[in-house]
Amino acid sequence: MKKIVLFTVCIGALLSCKQKHTSENGKSNSQFTAMCEQYYQDGLKLSPINATYIGDERYNDLLPNDGSQAFIKEYKDYNQRYLDSLSKFNRDELTADEKLSYDYLKDQLDMNLEGLQYHSEYLPFNQMFALPLTMGQLGSGTGAQPFKTVKNYEDWLKRVTAFSVWADTAIANFKKGADAGIVLPKALVIKMIPQMQSMVVADPEKSLFYGPINLLPANFSANDKQKLTKEYRDAIATVITPTYKRLGDYLQNEYLPKARTTSGFSAIPGGLKWYTYLVKQQTTTNKTPEEIYQTGLKEVTRIKSQMDSIKSLTGFKGDLKAFFEYMKTDKKFMPYKTPKEVLAAFENIHQRMKPNLKKMFDVEPKTPFEIRQTEAFRAASASAEYNQGSADGKRPGIFYVPIIDAKTFNTTSGMESLFLHEAIPGHHYQISLTQENESLPNFRRFGGHNAYVEGWALYCESLGKELGLYQDPYQHMGALGDEMHRAIRLVVDVAIHTKNMSREEAIKYMTDNEAISTEGATAEIERYMGIPAQALGYKIGALKIRELRSKYEKELGSKFKLSAFHTAVLKDGSFPLSVFESKMDSWAESQK
Repeated sequence: MKKIVLFTVCIGALLSCKQKHTSENGKSNSQFTAMCEQYYQDGLKLSPINATYIGDERYNDLLPNDGSQAFIKEYKDYNQRYLDSLSKFNRDELTADEKLSYDYLKDQLDMNLEGLQYHSEYLPFNQMFALPLTMGQLGSGTGAQPFKTVKNYEDWLKRVTAFSVWADTAIANFKKGADAGIVLPKALVIKMIPQMQSMVVADPEKSLFYGPINLLPANFSANDKQKLTKEYRDAIATVITPTYKRLGDYLQNEYLPKARTTSGFSAIPGGLKWYTYLVKQQTTTNKTPEEIYQTGLKEVTRIKSQMDSIKSLTGFKGDLKAFFEYMKTDKKFMPYKTPKEVLAAFENIHQRMKPNLKKMFDVEPKTPFEIRQTEAFRAASASAEYNQGSADGKRPGIFYVPIIDAKTFNTTSGMESLFLHEAIPGHHYQISLTQENESLPNFRRFGGHNAYVEGWALYCESLGKELGLYQDPYQHMGALGDEMHRAIRLVVDVAIHTKNMSREEAIKYMTDNEAISTEGATAEIERYMGIPAQALGYKIGALKIRELRSKYEKELGSKFKLSAFHTAVLKDGSFPLSVFESKMDSWAESQK
């Protein structure tokens, strides 16, 4: 799972758009460029946390009450205003690059406005996507929120005060949702309660939010240190701890009894229509849920036959399910003793493929890269993920690995494919190269589409052999397992939300078809229950990139150069898949 801050509201740092848009007749449309930049800047104010993740510090003290009716109206007006502005430009008169921006923007604004007919504010957070968890990461002192100056420390205290208001609105919205029959499944609420309770402490110094005080810069004056220490102790005791206690108590005592026993969106009023919209939003295609379900079934069958071949190669005698069990439980696949050893094994993967990376990519990111263990407070419910670096390169891109117990960390879980996806050349290359490209309009530098972003990362898993990995049949099996995992998602996500597949049936389908523990499958299925359709983007995006690569290899023959293809895929940033495909077709034409 990725913690990539790429949302539909534009985000990013104040890095002015310096690109000169020159068309065939040498004229650029300065008004269009200015409108794109203003759209981006207005979007930052609406999404200040996203700005923080990009490294723009102007709004580090803000936290909008995004579940309030006032905010929802402001968000609607923002999208409508820019849709009206866009309609004043004649697309045919724009340069090729401006047309890409136009198509991106039109798609995004239409999508955002369409989404407002559904009451997503009635489900303000869940066990995976939750501002209360993001606040823990930001406030720990080691996340994206900077704690280098006295102003940085004061900014965070203001954000904390706003978080208390946000939490009260979230509770009010949960109540409205309960009245309307739009509630989360019980299984998810049960996971959310301990997440809130873990932030409730009697001693402020034991709080995760005391981290910045433990890391006070040495160059602060004695007065500043004393003042900030007192303010942070007070904020933890009087604002942070009571806020998490209110959230935990509400979920436990009032919401849990009203939560539903069903798993999918089809069980809530208007849920089928809402899910169909989410499929369109997350895949950036017009594919129906049923089409995606059928694609999933075909892919499961195809990958299963490849798995059978690898199983035979290892000489294993039992069936595929027995082979999965063997890979999951045999101690030889759990060689590590400490978290440090696990992290070192991932770095070893990085070093082994470096020589081949240079052949397949003409450009590599300047943004630094780190591998870190996921923080203990969220490790139990976290997947491995990538947190993007800042555009100025001051904060590295981080590949987070949750390690509950190093002694049970299994090498056959697909370590090589995981690294290719989450780290290099997956998310780290795609996000960093886009952010570093100052010639792009800012809304494209810091925007993103699930199907493109996750599709690229999953496509990168398929490059393992070409990068000199997957030499060990068990690692290759792990990679196929990861691919199978994404295919299974197409089946279970759609079935949960449109075919009344229960949580238990979905868990069984997953454990029957891939080497995953019941606990792992449970966390995954609950993720799809909480964030419908998001998991569909991976396979749909990867299939499109692979389809285009195969098409151009045939069309261009000896003129096809893989590194040039990869540059073309990445150089303009993220797009809806239809826009991406027409852009790539133009590139292929230019190669002829």
